[in-house]
Amino acid sequence: MTYDIIIIGGGLGGLTAGAKLAKEGRKVLLLEQHDRPGGCATTFKRKEFTMEVGLHEMDGLHPGDGKTKMFQDLGVLDGVEFLPVPEFYRFFNGRLDLVMPHNKEEAIDLLKNKFPDQSDGIDSYFDRLMNARRINILERDKPDISIGEYLDSIFTNEDIKLFLLGNLGYFHDDPYSLSLRYFSIAEAAYFHGRANFIKGGSQKLSDRLMEIIRENGGKVLLSHKVTAINTDEASITSIVFKNALSDKHIEITARAKEYIANAALLNIAEMMSSEHGIKLRKQIEPNAVAASLLTVYFGFSKSLKDFGHKYYSTFIFDESIADQKDIVRNNRDDFSKRSFTFVDYSQVDSQLAPEGKSVGAICVTDYLEDWENLSKEKYKIRKNEVAEIFTSRLEKLIPGVTEIISHVEVGTAKTIKRYTLNPEGAVYGFAQNPNRKPVETVESLHNLHIASAWGKFGGGFSGAIYSGYMTAMEILRKR
Repeated sequence: MTYDIIIIGGGLGGLTAGAKLAKEGRKVLLLEQHDRPGGCATTFKRKEFTMEVGLHEMDGLHPGDGKTKMFQDLGVLDGVEFLPVPEFYRFFNGRLDLVMPHNKEEAIDLLKNKFPDQSDGIDSYFDRLMNARRINILERDKPDISIGEYLDSIFTNEDIKLFLLGNLGYFHDDPYSLSLRYFSIAEAAYFHGRANFIKGGSQKLSDRLMEIIRENGGKVLLSHKVTAINTDEASITSIVFKNALSDKHIEITARAKEYIANAALLNIAEMMSSEHGIKLRKQIEPNAVAASLLTVYFGFSKSLKDFGHKYYSTFIFDESIADQKDIVRNNRDDFSKRSFTFVDYSQVDSQLAPEGKSVGAICVTDYLEDWENLSKEKYKIRKNEVAEIFTSRLEKLIPGVTEIISHVEVGTAKTIKRYTLNPEGAVYGFAQNPNRKPVETVESLHNLHIASAWGKFGGGFSGAIYSGYMTAMEILRKR
């Protein structure tokens, strides 16, 4: 079996790269070990409810946004509808209860009215965000700093810092180790454009990208796992894969001119028995693996919007978080105190539930080490305890909601590792630290390219999509 391109992994990065390359006439084979494409951009069914695995809000999609142009080029918009989210987010910590709008001018007015003595800092903050690309280029020869350090340099009020970090969990677990350059680009995309949800769930986007690959002559094999990567002195010569659902140990070898890794680079290194695996581990060694997430999935017998709830996404910070340094401590705290996000998908026409019913999700920072050594029975008991804790906390947020809960279940860092194979159950790839070394290629292999959250652009839906498309463009330009 010989192809132009073989893609290892069917997350958004691999799917986007495969769609572009197939559309440009390349013979593509994409191998995905799960039974559906998308990685964290997937959904699953529980009774009458469709549960969204990963997507809360996708940034951007304004006319100048790179993703808009990519989706137009690939034909994604012909089959996927993006719904504008009503507000950026609501933030509550016992001292503040504020709603961040998408519109920059409205956000500035809100902040200046609430924090009049922080006016200069507010102007500096939005100037930095709205001009992030230009400023990052101008400062490329200077050391990066953390968003925490930056906020400390322009604000004296702790609550305004916490409010501006309301959606920190979409990127990282600690403001003092999150790159300012990364945060400013990612956060600015919401103000340049808007937050969006995919009608029917993120699986619709993943399925559409898979369709584009197949429509253009490419092959996508689901439930097929790559087990080995064979190399010579400077290149990959072939890969070996098998049907992940078969009891038979039948392995297939396939060859290509170019290979794309849409999998965790630590896993890619493990697949290489040669010294290239050792070299890759050494190359990525300076980069830390990001935190994971725990999600509590809810199915409701009524629409929460009709039930009286008003907000799409609400970020609850525990009252014990007095300043930025308390955030990372709280992320390790008991689940009864740990800050969380609640997303109410009934606020848009999500089509995740039947008419008159709805779906919601609570999401918190999580770590694999808290789950991986539990016995099967203790793991189940602990998940049930967590479900009870967050059901109780949701009742405090939305009084009476307990009476309309039809279904509840918990997915942990261990769940994410099981379905994505990502080390530590990481959803964002490598942590976006100021000293992170972006990985674009594997230094010792000229025909292996990186298109994933573990690559140049980092994690999240946008990072993976950019990574996949730009990787495809690099291959198309390659002589």
